[in-house]
Amino acid sequence: MSGVVGNWRVELVERYRDLFHPPAGAPMSAQGSPECGSGWRDLLDRMCVRIRAAVRPDGGAFRFTQIKSKYGTLRVYWDGTLSPDAAALVEEAIALAEARSACSCEICGEEGRLYEGAWLTTRCTTHAEGRSPVAVRPGFENIYIVRYVVGGKSRITCRRYDRENDAFVDVDPASLDIEEE
Repeated sequence: MSGVVGNWRVELVERYRDLFHPPAGAPMSAQGSPECGSGWRDLLDRMCVRIRAAVRPDGGAFRFTQIKSKYGTLRVYWDGTLSPDAAALVEEAIALAEARSACSCEICGEEGRLYEGAWLTTRCTTHAEGRSPVAVRPGFENIYIVRYVVGGKSRITCRRYDRENDAFVDVDPASLDIEEE
């Protein structure tokens, strides 16, 4: 996305009016206007492209309700009525954006990691500003574990976020010494 850093939020909302539904003449009054650093503007743009591609053919309704940084990573909330297939595509687009935020500096967008200080932030080493990196168990970098129940039996899926390809790669839970209950 181009433009002055101070206007990137307005540009995003204006570019994706169909997803944000801002009031006429007041793009920053859109309920889902991003509340995060400019380093994440490109990942937000990617997410919006993916969501638009899922929503438009579906013909359903979609609206961002909140986009913010929380515990050092992106959080995205939405409301609407979509088919199960379109909703799954929207949730995957959001999951990819949230995963990318966990390894992208919120200030500049370069590769980063989670740091702790007065609050958790995702930063590159240049913007870490003396914060301490959050310890991650070796092998668990960028791993997303989802536990769910199907037919009364606990299941686990594990995926690793691949920043270079902006995609998830399935990981065998057993390779991480994670067992289903």
